Amino acid sequence: MLRSLTQRRLFSSSVKTLAKNSAEKSPYKLKCGLEIHSQLRTPHKLFSLSSTSFLAEPNSKISYYDASLPGTQPKLNPEALKLALRAAVALGSEVNLNSTFDRKHYFYGDQPTGYQITQHYEPYATGGEIKLFKRDGIKEDEKIIRIEQIQLEQDTGKSVYTESETEKFSKIDLNRTNTPLIEMVTKPDFTDPEEVKVFIKKFQNLLRHLEICTGDLETGAMRVDVNISVSGGERVELKNLSTTSAVISAIKYEFKRQVDLIKKGESAVQETRGWDGKRTVRLRTKEDALDYRYMPDPELPPMLLDVSVVSDIRDTMPETPDEVLTSLMAEPYSLSLKDATILTYDLELLKYYRKLFHAAVDEHGVDRKTPGNWLIHELLGTFSRNNMPFDPDYIPLPRLVELMILVQSDYISNYSAKLLLQHLFNNKEEAQITLKEVIEEYGLAKLKAEDISKEELIIVCQSIMDEQPKTVKSIKKGKINGLNFLVGQAMKETQGRIEPHIFENTFKELLKC
Repeated sequence: MLRSLTQRRLFSSSVKTLAKNSAEKSPYKLKCGLEIHSQLRTPHKLFSLSSTSFLAEPNSKISYYDASLPGTQPKLNPEALKLALRAAVALGSEVNLNSTFDRKHYFYGDQPTGYQITQHYEPYATGGEIKLFKRDGIKEDEKIIRIEQIQLEQDTGKSVYTESETEKFSKIDLNRTNTPLIEMVTKPDFTDPEEVKVFIKKFQNLLRHLEICTGDLETGAMRVDVNISVSGGERVELKNLSTTSAVISAIKYEFKRQVDLIKKGESAVQETRGWDGKRTVRLRTKEDALDYRYMPDPELPPMLLDVSVVSDIRDTMPETPDEVLTSLMAEPYSLSLKDATILTYDLELLKYYRKLFHAAVDEHGVDRKTPGNWLIHELLGTFSRNNMPFDPDYIPLPRLVELMILVQSDYISNYSAKLLLQHLFNNKEEAQITLKEVIEEYGLAKLKAEDISKEELIIVCQSIMDEQPKTVKSIKKGKINGLNFLVGQAMKETQGRIEPHIFENTFKELLKC
């Protein structure tokens, strides 16, 4: 029986190894590119003065031009151009100083003009790249995803589908019409779905960091289309992918679908497919440029830029998230990769950390690792335990600095300081009371060895030992790790007011170890 079980385990292990090796040596190669549409964070639309709004009543934020009334003409919003140029500079793209607008014709109910204004022939930016690193979550040490082009274009309206007992119909909301977008098209450089996941996350964070776009897939502020082919076959476009998980699931499903076709001696056809949550489904046969009947827009002149416009944007660009991550892990901050990454993905938290570091370390000589530990692990943890989002004003920054100073000066223990932080959360009305007053009121100040009698220590330690007979027994058998547990219980009992080594020595005396 034992031999049979061992053989089954060996066989199972061999199958897993074979499957892994087969996957690595698979003749079917994934080739994938992305088209990412990102709504620009401007108060006005691309070619009109209508307000951009995502929560307003349907059709309440539209101008005559947005509704395509005869005689109306487009006028470029320079705010949108500035944000678009910032994205191009951040991606290392080459800005075209003489770009043009074109009409892309197609007929949907939510596109009242019958065409979309975009940049097909002469986009405003080409080239560029985003670097992915192993620290981001890919297998390779580094991989470069090249950018084909970035174009400025207008968004379409939105169809709202309604179903009653007797009929199905759709309503048209034009609030989103003419919202400024940039469409960023990558080269087909992705060979693994995880690379796509990492890329989307980094691109989202870059646009958020530079305040170009909110980056929210769920609200439609960012929308991802995927172009995928297998082993040189026809390219299939995947649309209607509303979340990152949907993008990855759709890629994995479509890759398997195309591989299965190849194995049967068939091939994929060029088409557009959607994702229903379980599988990709055909939407339409893929159109090409001829189907869209691209033509230069006769109402919009070429967009001519002076080279100084680009250089001014480049000179005023803030740090990119990758640059921020590198600086946070270097002197003087010296944060871990994990902690630095948390700050990099939350701009408000990053600003708070830098202010906290300056106030605590530069002004009061607090240890440089303390601000990161207290902000990321203690303060954020307290917000989380109280089911609250991070609010930089909830605990005033000087208050947190004062708390760190008291811990470093040995006036209060780390354990008691955590209790005090929770007390501050629960009692905002005590904002005028100094921390020392609170500490004295609740008896949280650290006790020195000379302030504690031997008898009091023995009473506390003996009580802990009586409550933990199994731990005591294991320690006596030589398992010394249990001693740390007893010390922790004693620290908890005394609210961290007594140094752990004092309890440790007392326990050792009582246990004779």
